[in-house]
This record gives sequence, C-alpha cells and structure tokens, in this order.
Amino acid sequence: MTIAAKFEIEYLQYLDAEGKQVRDDLPEFAKDLGHMVELYKLMLSTRVFDAKSIALQRTGKLGTYASCLGHEAAHVGIGSAMRPEDVYAPSYREYGAQLYRGVQPREVYMYWGGDERGNDYQKEPARHDFAWSVPIATQCLHAAGSALAFKIRGEKRVAVCTIGDGGSSKGDFYGAINIAGAQNLPLVAVIVNNQWAISVPRKIQSGAPTLAQKGIAAGLFSIQVDGNDIIAVRKAMEDALERARSGKGGSVIEAVTYRLGDHTTADDARRYRGEQEVKDGWEKEPMKRLRNWLVAKGVWDDAKEEAWKAECDEWMDNEVNAYLETKTQPVSAMFDYIFAEVPADLAKQRDYVLSLETKGH
Repeated sequence: MTIAAKFEIEYLQYLDAEGKQVRDDLPEFAKDLGHMVELYKLMLSTRVFDAKSIALQRTGKLGTYASCLGHEAAHVGIGSAMRPEDVYAPSYREYGAQLYRGVQPREVYMYWGGDERGNDYQKEPARHDFAWSVPIATQCLHAAGSALAFKIRGEKRVAVCTIGDGGSSKGDFYGAINIAGAQNLPLVAVIVNNQWAISVPRKIQSGAPTLAQKGIAAGLFSIQVDGNDIIAVRKAMEDALERARSGKGGSVIEAVTYRLGDHTTADDARRYRGEQEVKDGWEKEPMKRLRNWLVAKGVWDDAKEEAWKAECDEWMDNEVNAYLETKTQPVSAMFDYIFAEVPADLAKQRDYVLSLETKGH
C-alpha cells in the first residue's frame, strides 16, 4: 500500500492539574520566577475583572457579557508571547490577552454597555489591534488579511487570531488558514477549545480526534496544548510566532481548556451541562495549578495573594467608576460615522430622532 501522507499532533504540557511539573525542560521565560509571578498576577486580575463584570451586568449596569472564567492561562499565555508590533484579532472573551496588550477594563465595560467607543483602545500596543468580533470566526479573515499585508510589505510582524471550538467549524476559519498555508503567511490561529459552543458539546462539533489537526489540511504547523497550563500555551505561542516571523509559515494551536461559567450572561449552562462535569472542570482550572507551582518555588503565598486581590479590587472599582462616569454620546452620533455624505433617507431619520430628543422623548 502506498501512503500519500502521514501526520501526528504533539500534545504539550508542563504543569499537571495539581501544579506539578511533568517535564524538566522548562522554557527560558518560565525560569524567570519574577516574570511568572507577574503572569499569575495578571491571571488573577483577569478573574477579579470577570467577577466584577458579571456583577455589573446582574445589577443592570452592563449589557450581555461573555465571561472568561477558566480561560485565564490560555488568554494571558497568548498575549504575553506577542510582540508590540504584532496584531491581535480577538473574538469576544479574550480579556486576559487584551489586558496584557493595554486594553483598559473601562473600555471593555463601555463595549458591553453598548458604547462603541470602547473599541477605540487608547493604549499601545492594543491601539493597532482589532475590535471585538461577535460574528463567529470573521476575525480570522481579518487576521489573514493583515498577515498578507505584512508579507507584501516585508514587515517582521505576525497576525494572531483566537477562535472557539465551535467557531473552528466555520468557513471563515477554514478560509483564513487555507490562504495562510497557500501563501505562507505569518498567521497564528489559536483555537481556545473550552468544550462548548454555547450548548453544543465538542464531541458532536467535530469528528476529528483533535481540532489542531484542522491546520494540517491547510499546510500549517499544528499542535495541541494544555490550555490550563500557561507555560505550555506561552511556549507554543513563542515557537509559532518565531516560525511565522522568520518566514517559515503559520500555525494552528489548539488550547484545551474548559468554560467554567455560562456562555454569556444571557445563557444558563445548567440546562445542558451536568453538575459533575463542571466540578471536574474546576479540578483542572488554571489558577490553582500555577499558584501551587509558584508556592512550591517559594515566590508566592497567601499574604501576597490577598494583598494583590485588594489591589485588583481597587483597580476595578476605579475602572468601573470611570465607565459609569463616561458621558453618553449625543443621539446624533449613531448617524455621524456611517457615510461621508449622509443619504437623504438617513438624514430624514436623523432629523426625526433629533426632533424627538428636542421634545424630551
């Protein structure tokens, strides 16, 4: 029998669910314990931010919100591996990566509060990243387009996109990785596999043993990592970014994690997930394993944890206040940035709405 092709998918993990090292060849960044503490602190900040966001929504001060509970290692691992000049095209829950790149919590709150000014990130390097993408997988095409521009210009930059397990079934995702392989583009596509596409489980989302292998068909380097192990995520990202930057092509990384909360605040996951499954997910969650590892290294303890949580609470309170104190845009703003020359029918609608505002409606 003649074999046309063979492939295999490597699985990468450094820390198990209890925070014990399962291999000795730690990457250089992980040997810098001070840096690892900073990454843990950002993961903890992200979790505090997430809890605050849900509380805002439950009290009517925020619109529908997509939680990132359980994704902290995957997201911070992605963001911390990128260079400032790289470009990030997120979906709608990768706050840890965005916070690392300079997005402010108040901007996230503005976005989910219905104010599009939240997409206008004020700090670098997030300033040149893409806005949140609620349409599923379209951000992958945006990243592929950016990667093509980088190649044409001869720039040593990489475009990174993130997508969920469900989103990886979309044609937009396949189109993005296909052009990346065909044109040897500097694209890194990360599938954050949290096991659930809203109420559709991974097991019926795809018949493939891994989601990483989808990249094989596109001619991209592909790997699966423990998405609850920040060292594994960061290492896979660093390697993928270096390959892309040096002209060796793009990659697909599958980060296997678990969505510990509801899909959004408009969802109730108890309707389709068993209680034991969620308990099992908490046993593997990312915060515990990194914290245990840092404690064992003697660089973290309960006192530092509580002190940092207090700082996070103060930071988030200030960000919430900044969001709540942001002045509402005039109603005319919804018409101001659509056309260079406002069409007659839209101008008529604008005048009508403005007349209602004048009358106090």
